[in-house]
Amino acid sequence: MGTTSATMTTSTMRVVVVGASSGLGRCTGIDLSSRGNRVALLARRHDRLVDTAKEAGPDALAIACDVTDESSCRAAIEEAADGLGGIDALVYTTGIGPLAPVEKTDADTWRRIMDTNVIGAALVTNAALPHLTASAGTAVHLSTVGASITPAWPGFAGYHVSKAALEKLVEAYRVEHPSIGFTRFVVRDCGGGDSRTEFNNDWDMTYAAEVVPVWRQRGYLTGDLLDVSEFLRTLDAVLRCGGTIPEVTVTPRASTPQK
Repeated sequence: MGTTSATMTTSTMRVVVVGASSGLGRCTGIDLSSRGNRVALLARRHDRLVDTAKEAGPDALAIACDVTDESSCRAAIEEAADGLGGIDALVYTTGIGPLAPVEKTDADTWRRIMDTNVIGAALVTNAALPHLTASAGTAVHLSTVGASITPAWPGFAGYHVSKAALEKLVEAYRVEHPSIGFTRFVVRDCGGGDSRTEFNNDWDMTYAAEVVPVWRQRGYLTGDLLDVSEFLRTLDAVLRCGGTIPEVTVTPRASTPQK
């Protein structure tokens, strides 16, 4: 359990959502705003952020942030803190997952994966630490079952290695900054909740057709998709528990077999 208060908060939170231009990040920002929170939406593509902010509401902030650039992370977090009047929670949803055999994942691809999924998370979190410390806030980082629950999936080595590193990073923050509620949030078989997601846009679909059946055969894919509304409800509960939930996994309920 965390070291912060176990009391469920019902007050308005000031939340920074990183990776809010598409996918689960976009859904997260819109949902948290609909629940009465003040949100700052961060991502590299400012034009898409503006669209997300319009849907989230008039008080939502759209702030450009390149998580691979330290100065951009610092500037974006400071702009968010100024605009929100502080930061109570950080949600890091940014992640890329190139699909390739491990031996064909070249140095540039490895660097791009780690820069986005791990180093970017560290840069953003470092920038937010003073604000989260001041508010005894919460930080949630999204992970995946392939990082620590299942074996690494064929073709997904880069993604799963980076998420395993991210999970250890969250643990390190939890140890060194116990006044902040750091949570590892593992998501399984969720469709992304948004047609704008570009997670698999650069996949080699011929190779995907080879490995996805293997994922199914080995039980890594359940065959069902988690409704994004369930993910959002769980995330909201985690944020409102004052950092007392160090890790959580959400997975879809298996379909009832037809007779």
